[in-house]
Amino acid sequence: MSDILRELLCVSEKAANIARACRQQEALFQLLIEEKKEGEKNKKFAVDFKTLADVLVQEVIKQNLENKFPGLGKKISGEESNEFTNDLGEKIILRLCSAEAETVELLSKVLNGNKLASEALAKVVHQDVSFTDPALDSIRVDIPQDILGIWVDPIDSTYQYIKGSADIKPNQGIFSCGLQCVTILIGVYDIQTGTPLMGVVNQPFVSQDPNTLRWKGQCYWGLSYMETNIHSLQLHIPERNGTETPSQLTENTSSEAEAHGFSAVISTSEKETIKAALFRVCGDSVFRAAGAGYKSLCVVQGLVDIYIFSEDTTFKWDSCAAHAILRSMGGGMVDLKECLERNPEKGLNLPQLVYHVPNEGASGVDQWANKGGLIAYRSRRQLEMFLSLLIQNLVPADTNT
Repeated sequence: MSDILRELLCVSEKAANIARACRQQEALFQLLIEEKKEGEKNKKFAVDFKTLADVLVQEVIKQNLENKFPGLGKKISGEESNEFTNDLGEKIILRLCSAEAETVELLSKVLNGNKLASEALAKVVHQDVSFTDPALDSIRVDIPQDILGIWVDPIDSTYQYIKGSADIKPNQGIFSCGLQCVTILIGVYDIQTGTPLMGVVNQPFVSQDPNTLRWKGQCYWGLSYMETNIHSLQLHIPERNGTETPSQLTENTSSEAEAHGFSAVISTSEKETIKAALFRVCGDSVFRAAGAGYKSLCVVQGLVDIYIFSEDTTFKWDSCAAHAILRSMGGGMVDLKECLERNPEKGLNLPQLVYHVPNEGASGVDQWANKGGLIAYRSRRQLEMFLSLLIQNLVPADTNT
């Protein structure tokens, strides 16, 4: 199974190379934007774009996995349609060809005959990428290939990718917006149970060389299957308020620690009632950031305890990858609405997000929306304590409406 995970890491790195290559030249990048058709739009945005980079990344992931593991490419679902229409009105189905010259020819049709751009992109697409991580060699687990399904978000936070801000300063390690919020998400789940099994989150734009302006990235991965739980990082929890970590603070039973022992990352579009409750629970440790994948990554990295989102505008491809990594760390991702309605005294299991069944009565992308919102967390005990405080602080806000 380390072979499939290793290939996921390789294709995520190739995807990151494509994202960086497309973003590196502004003249090239302007050619890569095509407004999404109605029905594909995420309703959270007034204008939603897909880019050629998005589609290239998704098709590269599909084709590379299919070549190495026949049948697996057909198990991949993602956000993007691979159909483009050029200025001549020709509909082109974008796919990865076996030969670089064929890919150049196909890309030329999409790019209205721009040969130089097509050659540059085809070169990156066909470039071999290797990925080494000694921890992968220790994985000895057999997961049947026929139970695997894969969700891909080729470039999460497309708006930040298009905008391309590179000079945003982080707040306690967290970027509110900018290229650092862009992620490539590959999540593997069990098609029978919907449980996330493997996840890869690639962050293509982590640091920029001030002289060459070239970007370097970082990749995170995790595997959780039966008794095997392994991930790419030993969790580092940054210190705050002296030497106490968030875990130590949550174990402190004083009212002050309960009020300020948690940190959370939220969307700028979060509901006022949720924000008000969070500020009562977390104090000043509430951070805003772009990108569902990036906000989940902040939890994986230990920069915050919780990522919470009450809206229904994240999707299975946004959450599956990070969910798998968090599971490998002892955490998870749950349905917020069900958590708020749950009676903890009855000892019911936490409502983990699942990835194998569409929402009843929904159509288009809404079939795969996380309808009840979500909470990403690292520790079940922390989540239980956080939920208890959140519910207590939501009550006054709700009674006033």
